[in-house]
Amino acid sequence: MSGFWGYRRADGGAGVRNYLAVIPTVGCVNEVARKVASEIPGARALLHHQGCGQLPPDLDQVRRVLAGLGTNANVGAALVVGLGCEGVPAEGVADAIASSGRAVAVVSLQEVGGYSRAVAAGVETGQRLFAGIAAQERVRCGADELTIGIKCGSSDTTQGIAANPAVGAAGDKLIAMGGSSIFCETTEVMGAEHVLAARAATPAVAEAIVRRVCDLERELDRFGVDMRGGQPTAGNIAGGITSIEEKSLGAICKAGTAPVQAVLSYGQRPDGRGLFFMDSPGREMEVLTGLVAAGAQVLVFSTGRGAPQGFPIAPVVKVSGNARTVAWLGEHIDVDVSGIVSGDLALPAAGELILSRVLAAASGALTKAEIIGYTETMDIYVPGPPI
Repeated sequence: MSGFWGYRRADGGAGVRNYLAVIPTVGCVNEVARKVASEIPGARALLHHQGCGQLPPDLDQVRRVLAGLGTNANVGAALVVGLGCEGVPAEGVADAIASSGRAVAVVSLQEVGGYSRAVAAGVETGQRLFAGIAAQERVRCGADELTIGIKCGSSDTTQGIAANPAVGAAGDKLIAMGGSSIFCETTEVMGAEHVLAARAATPAVAEAIVRRVCDLERELDRFGVDMRGGQPTAGNIAGGITSIEEKSLGAICKAGTAPVQAVLSYGQRPDGRGLFFMDSPGREMEVLTGLVAAGAQVLVFSTGRGAPQGFPIAPVVKVSGNARTVAWLGEHIDVDVSGIVSGDLALPAAGELILSRVLAAASGALTKAEIIGYTETMDIYVPGPPI
């Protein structure tokens, strides 16, 4: 379990997939991107609903995240699809991707004369781009070149005692091998921020963890809303979770025991190796996007009640500690760690099991979501209102 077979990129990254990313800069051209990607084997559309009618800080975030997605190591080349009048210019996103050494091109619906012509131009250009990467072969890569993004969702009472600690153990093992792990969801740190801050690598990191939670609490107060009813979710409550503090104490277990090296903004690439916390919301579609934009090549998603989401350009390894969920929703679960609850599986062994599955996925083995094609889930988080 010392490494994986991946695709070497010009910027030094190691991809676990070799996709042509078809990236719309605005939700108005999602249909073009989807159609183009459907016509090219090895292409994946990164559909979202942002890119225009937003304040400048939000547009900057969308631009940064799209560039992060396009330069993820799992992307070999990119086709940027623009409308022509959006707030996130296609050329700017393409330039950021090109700076990583990847082949990239732009197609604009308004410039070429409408949907049909944009699709035709996109397919022709996309086929050329994909032909340039299709013959690339996997090479041996070290575990220290792998970054996993960690998410939990559709949680229940098994989460904090089985799946999340097991995922944390897997992350600890990867970090000990020189790799990296990014966890997130600020809403699910609330009430447990002091526990997490005690593991910070420096006092400044500890302060940053607490500050992010305090900022969120102040924002909630400003809007006059109560977390209860939204967090924990109705599904969490049905699964036996009673409060946000209880949920958070279970959620932070997925971060393992390594020191937290830094607090990242949404979609920000870490500087260095180890464990990192990314400030983010909790919704799956936005969290997964932020993790991949931050450079995660594989996503590890623990679930108690059964969350089905995959992602367009990164394999998602689903882990569950609920034996009933594993049996009933088996087509979505990659790793069963319910033996922790029954007493038949030790936590270190569960961590080894998850890491083994992660490295297999990194070397090309398909996850359940990839097998059934449940891979379109994504969107981009922006904090501001539309205008």
